[in-house]
Amino acid sequence: MNMNLMQLFGNVQNFQKQFQNFQNQMMGVNPQQKVQELLNSGQMSQQQFNQLRAIVNQLTGKRM
Repeated sequence: MNMNLMQLFGNVQNFQKQFQNFQNQMMGVNPQQKVQELLNSGQMSQQQFNQLRAIVNQLTGKRM
């Protein structure tokens, strides 16, 4: 297996682990409430919120 393919495979595995951790952390959490908490606490900027809202709108086809 060439090195680039091995690196890609490793990156995919790492992403899967990170996503699984994210899913576990968000289990039972209201995502809108969590985002609002991050925004209110300053851990998320208005610009980051706007970017997140744009991504959500693209993925769902709904206006957030």
